[in-house]
Amino acid sequence: MAQILALSRSLHLQHPLRVGLASLYSRSMSSLDTRARAVFSAAVEGVQPDMVVRRGLERHGDKLLVGGQSFTLANNLYLVGFGKAVLGMAAEAERIVGDHLIKGVISVPHGIQNTLRNHGKAKMLLENHSRITVMEGAKHNLPDTGALKSAEYIRELASGLTEKDVLLVLISGGGSALLPAPAPPMSLQEKQDVTRKLAAAGATIQELNTVRRALSLLKGGGLAHCANPAKVVALILSDVIGDPLDLIASGPTVRSDSRPEEVWAVFDRYKLSDSLPSSVEEVLRKARPHGLQQEQPQEVKDHVLNVVIGSNTIALECASRKAIELGLRPVILSPGVCGDVRSVARLYGLLSSFACSSGKEPPPELAREILQLGPDVGIESWDLCRTMNVLVEERKEGWGATCLLAGGEPTVQLTGNGRGGRNQELALRVGLELSGGEVKSGAVFLSGGTDGQDGPTEAAGAITDGELMEEAASQGLDIDGFLTNNDSFTFFSQLSEGRRLLMPGLTGTNVMDVHVMLLPSSPQNLATILS
Repeated sequence: MAQILALSRSLHLQHPLRVGLASLYSRSMSSLDTRARAVFSAAVEGVQPDMVVRRGLERHGDKLLVGGQSFTLANNLYLVGFGKAVLGMAAEAERIVGDHLIKGVISVPHGIQNTLRNHGKAKMLLENHSRITVMEGAKHNLPDTGALKSAEYIRELASGLTEKDVLLVLISGGGSALLPAPAPPMSLQEKQDVTRKLAAAGATIQELNTVRRALSLLKGGGLAHCANPAKVVALILSDVIGDPLDLIASGPTVRSDSRPEEVWAVFDRYKLSDSLPSSVEEVLRKARPHGLQQEQPQEVKDHVLNVVIGSNTIALECASRKAIELGLRPVILSPGVCGDVRSVARLYGLLSSFACSSGKEPPPELAREILQLGPDVGIESWDLCRTMNVLVEERKEGWGATCLLAGGEPTVQLTGNGRGGRNQELALRVGLELSGGEVKSGAVFLSGGTDGQDGPTEAAGAITDGELMEEAASQGLDIDGFLTNNDSFTFFSQLSEGRRLLMPGLTGTNVMDVHVMLLPSSPQNLATILS
């Protein structure tokens, strides 16, 4: 911290240098664009469903090794799963466990099998002779009758197991919508209406999950309770910041300590207690002892092993290794970037200015503003100070370029009805930050969704740099108008024939977003990264 706050005042660059750098920026774009895309691809590849399952699940003869524990296989393995990436996870798990698998049921998004086949992802599909039944549902990522039927099949399978059996549970993002099991007498429609009202009233994700778990047969540890006395092993691909097990797919294998009075407190907070269907009161009055709550015997809890095998952190580590291969110096800022994209874009703009400022050391006012932004974007001061210290060292040591890596899930304030997503809007706003200074930054920024889809568009995200404003102006594109209408996809589609769009296609995985920013140590050293 002392080093950061002691940074000295920067020098002003003169206009002739700005002119001289313009052509250098345009020549560097192709090289930097290619490297940024390669780093993103490595991040996605590192959290592919088959890859994470192979890392997390090992078989040695009749022993299954998971999370440092060993389980004996004797034709006693059953499998269930739910989530957007579960199909590929299940295919690899079945290859590993072989004939020890007796039966399986997975709940996956509607149409995903055809989509994966059309995207050349046949290896994520089950073999024709598979013992796993695939059930599709949750159109538009919302619980529906198809997902409800799948959840019932999963509950029936789990409920029939004995103490000799092992239940392998595969969980990924989207699992909550694919495992709806409202506690009787509540209907699916009633539960959806309740959660929709809470969301509209401004309830947090933690509050929504508190309610979902309490009103479900399977969430909040309910699935693990159904499987008792079998051993339960859950392999989890996390799409939630911080990898909280109770929030990923609403924690079907994680003990829930929430009590009925806590649920009522949520309803009271948003003045909804008097408008709830009678079924809610009946469910909460029964105070079901499901979900591995405190009153569950210790042996039930001991029968459950939860292991996160894929996450944004793992994706960033894979990206970091690729950056080193490409001759870049990687710095992982944080896997927990959140908050409004405006604040996130401002942070990246400031970090670029910090890294590329002209003086011997960056000006201290930049460091102070960066630290002030930390709480707004979910990044600890320690991580920001560590990153800035590395950038200072990089300047002194004369490295060609630093690859700043981060991930998470920023949010967008909707003011229009255009087509876009948080990654494309973030890239567009960062482009403005990089273009707007006295001297255009030499940085290149990429933001992409690891699932290959950014909002309701065909793109995963976009890549941008300090030339964005001039490029848009030369083509008659009004950036402010596109931002006001949340129309970032249309903007990038029209800009230079869409060359800045990130279009990997459906990836079959999802660990939130990955941000890649390539930072030259200073404008004078920009040429060194072209070699």
